[in-house]
Amino acid sequence: MADTGGEGGAACVVTPGRDIPEGLSGDPFTQVSAVADAVLYEGYLLYPYRRSSAKNRVRWQFGVLLPRDWVEADGPVAEGISGSADSWYQRTECLVRAPGPGAVLRVRVRYLQLQRKQVEALGEDGRHRPVETLHAEDGTAHLSFDEAVPYEADLAWPLDELLRGPCTAEVTAPAAVDTEPLDAGRVVRRREEVRAHTTAVAERLADGLYRLCVRTENAGEAVDARSPRAEALRLALLAAHTLLGGEGLEFVSQTDPPAALRERARGCRSAFTFPVLGGPAGEGGEGGDGATGPVLLSAPIILPDHPQVAPESPGDLHDAAEIDEILTLRTMLLTDEEKAEARATDPRAARILDRVDTMPPEVFANLHGAIRSLAPAATPAPEARPAWWQEGGDAGLSPTTDTVLVDGVPLGTGSRVRLNPRLRGADAQDMFLVGRTAEVAGVFHDVDGSVHLAVTVEDDPAAELHGWYGRFHYFRPDELEPLGSGTVPRP
Repeated sequence: MADTGGEGGAACVVTPGRDIPEGLSGDPFTQVSAVADAVLYEGYLLYPYRRSSAKNRVRWQFGVLLPRDWVEADGPVAEGISGSADSWYQRTECLVRAPGPGAVLRVRVRYLQLQRKQVEALGEDGRHRPVETLHAEDGTAHLSFDEAVPYEADLAWPLDELLRGPCTAEVTAPAAVDTEPLDAGRVVRRREEVRAHTTAVAERLADGLYRLCVRTENAGEAVDARSPRAEALRLALLAAHTLLGGEGLEFVSQTDPPAALRERARGCRSAFTFPVLGGPAGEGGEGGDGATGPVLLSAPIILPDHPQVAPESPGDLHDAAEIDEILTLRTMLLTDEEKAEARATDPRAARILDRVDTMPPEVFANLHGAIRSLAPAATPAPEARPAWWQEGGDAGLSPTTDTVLVDGVPLGTGSRVRLNPRLRGADAQDMFLVGRTAEVAGVFHDVDGSVHLAVTVEDDPAAELHGWYGRFHYFRPDELEPLGSGTVPRP
């Protein structure tokens, strides 16, 4: 694999918006734009959306690419699979199929650029001085606060060029100063230049199969490598992520690859980002089973393939996990004084409050959620147990005493097992538990008729605590291997 680090020269340079090969039209990333925007603003502002909230004094936790000298002031950074740790680069490696000639890779690099909103009061001497809070003549409050503005760069390279060596493009966000006059002063918004570049390179693995590496680096230098993080963030890429698409290309799932490409997929090593297929499932590859697709979203948070924003969600709440119903209820309960502070803190907070305050009852009712995974119900036999939503539907079920046969062994509470999560369609977190031993805590019958076993991992130092408050990992019976013959669960 050719080196895509920052030490060597590049085979070619592409400027965003220029030198794009002819024949590319439309936006291949439209189908993932909603999810990509959710990633971009994840954690931008946390409930209760006020400057005075302690949570909003420690922001920007995902996909933060800072100047290298600041990150490595105490030594090289340790690579991880997602971007919850500060780094100076992101690397996405994936498999891509290109069955015919003329394939072109399209890359969209997106991040937020920190913007310092400084409120300045007008003094009697005609000079402006910085203040934390300023009240206009109409009583409107203006607060100094860190905002952020989105930046994105569209790049494109023919696959043949990437096979000849690394290609690099600048993805630098320029500095800017914007001034908004007020009757009692002004608001000054300042952005410092965020220097960055993206490098892509491809390696042929077999006929029509390639390994692709796309790496984005912060190319800036900190004024002081020992400066506080809040100062270094002014030169950082925030919530950085990458979209990959193109013409004549088909991306292979890294978490759920076709069986024939499983070992090849394991050889890809992404750093500080987690690549997943975007768009609706079943668009590409092997019978439309979703193992390949036309778009890849490489995000600093762990997502499943084909992530989607729930149609019931009326808009961003920015707080991690987007628990719309709970956050909406809690936002409704803010006092008038708290809402006034939130509105003065950030325009996005003001829009959240406006949406909550004017939310129609039917929209709020939809926030309770929906079940999407159930197969159409078959006509039950007369002696069959009532459906789960009917009275008595769960009669006779007992997670602590029920058992399920696995390889002829009854597994139930207390049984010891080895974990073998399925490789296709496994939750990314479960993949870290392959080969670990665990104890069954219960057998659960799902509403769709399937069975899952709750387990606690034996060498987890918090296993006893997890068991006490009911936090388990859940696996299907075929993902568990009984340990010992004739295992009998504890009563």
